[in-house]
Amino acid sequence: MVSCDSKQWLDPGSATKAEALRQVLQQHSGDRHLVVLQDFPDPDAMSCAWAYKLIAAQYDIESDIVYAGALSHQENIALVKLTGLPVQRLPLEIAKSKDWSIYQGCVLIDNQGTTSQLFSLLKTAQIPLIVAIDHHTIQDELNAEFLDIRPHIRATATIFTQYLMAELLHLDINVSDHVKCATALMHGLRSDTNQLRQAREDDFMAAAYLSRFYDSQLISSVLQASRSKRVMDVIERSLKNRIVQNNFCIAGVGYLRYDDRDAIPQAADFLVTEENVHTAVVYGIVHDEDEDIELVTGSLRTTKLTLDPDEFIKEAFGKDAQGRFFGGGRSQAGGFEIPMGFLSGSNDSKDFARMKWEVFDLQIKQKLLKLVSPKDDLIHSTN
Repeated sequence: MVSCDSKQWLDPGSATKAEALRQVLQQHSGDRHLVVLQDFPDPDAMSCAWAYKLIAAQYDIESDIVYAGALSHQENIALVKLTGLPVQRLPLEIAKSKDWSIYQGCVLIDNQGTTSQLFSLLKTAQIPLIVAIDHHTIQDELNAEFLDIRPHIRATATIFTQYLMAELLHLDINVSDHVKCATALMHGLRSDTNQLRQAREDDFMAAAYLSRFYDSQLISSVLQASRSKRVMDVIERSLKNRIVQNNFCIAGVGYLRYDDRDAIPQAADFLVTEENVHTAVVYGIVHDEDEDIELVTGSLRTTKLTLDPDEFIKEAFGKDAQGRFFGGGRSQAGGFEIPMGFLSGSNDSKDFARMKWEVFDLQIKQKLLKLVSPKDDLIHSTN
């Protein structure tokens, strides 16, 4: 075990939060918890869920980590395979008939329930929310026994590393799962801070602490995962279809399979590197074959420090009938998801599919250009 007085690195507020979490876990000793991630979990979410599982195990709490969507980003797949990260997909059609009574509580990690299809099922089943830990802007009122929402923190991995620094779990370099979890946390922290380029003091302190335990060769293997041909095809489509206006790059990529959804943020990551572009928005229609629904899914990436992705996306696309925003964001990144409702599916006719895409493509561009070029004429169809 590496010995260091890590508590001296913690600010009083973080130490207080860690102690509050400790007390809640003690009260739930012997429970079984369901750790719920967003439908398309990223390294930050998965690594933190693993850290929670290891911390909770010390209090005789068994934890199952689940998500409803898919892992399609090559680095996410590599992270799970190379570390043995204990996460499992729970498709919605199976979840609807699942016996939730085996769980005494649920836990939200790196989300607040708005990006998970599973959370509404758990609320209906009256499974109590025990813990919610996230670094995104507050999205909904959560009635949790322990709540730690810190939008000023760049990564949820930073929050969990602070729990480790407060000795909720004594990491041991001789324990394989500890090393692999520390490696996953380091990857999650780096991923959500743009390889530490957007990191703040708390993030750097967390990275310094994790550097004592993580496996640098393992994280290199994760980062070297190759892009799939499908991802490259989507990037090619985004290049061909992009329009650039006022340093904004906007690109629609057409229809995608549900499992290829992660190609959209990767295309946005690529487009924002273009000269004279500070913000890229990429979107497409994603077909969920299991539920037979379609969603307009998009990602935003920006290098402009004065642009708030959360405000931009919420202003562009607004709310649904229940008053929930269609999207949001954090520092220099954001995303949105808009259900297509009645127009979902029925793409057997190529002409119909083409017309439907053209309508949604034009509508998304219109909404974005109202903010990008409010004084200019809106885009018009060429037909």
